[in-house]
Amino acid sequence: MRIDLNYRPEATNETGHGSARGATVPGQISGAFGEDQAHLSRVPAQIEALAAQASQLPEIREQRVQALRLAVASGEYRPAPEHVASAILSQMTAGPAA
Repeated sequence: MRIDLNYRPEATNETGHGSARGATVPGQISGAFGEDQAHLSRVPAQIEALAAQASQLPEIREQRVQALRLAVASGEYRPAPEHVASAILSQMTAGPAA
């Protein structure tokens, strides 16, 4: 690797990029290129709000669990054998729960 002691970088315009030749006045658009623009989405904020909302919910729906316990204990809960078999097969083929 050789170091050129006579190297002089090109002067930059007010944005710090490119040549100073043909530099424009701030706010003036030069040629076909304008200023950089950023359009930020609100999706990350919405996801964060939904995650916070979901973390406030109980993991187990206690009322539903209690109702099913009572139905099973009283003999009122009679699931269709086809539904039970389908659920077992689905659980087995889905792999480990995350």
